Amino acid sequence: MEKFDYDKAMAELEEIVARVEDPSTGLDGIGKLVSRARELTEGCRKYLRQVREEIDRKN
Repeated sequence: MEKFDYDKAMAELEEIVARVEDPSTGLDGIGKLVSRARELTEGCRKYLRQVREEIDRKN
C-alpha cells in the first residue's frame, strides 16, 4: 500500500477546484471530479487524525 502524500493530495484538490470552476468542464466530468475530491478529502482527514493522535501520544 502506498503511503499517503498529504501535499500531493492538497495539490490535486486545488487542481480539481480549478477544473470544476472551468465553464468548459461538463457535468459528467464534474461528477467524476467531485467523487475524486471526496476520496482525497477522506484521505486527508484520516492522515490528519493520525498525525494528531501521534502528537497526543508524545505529549
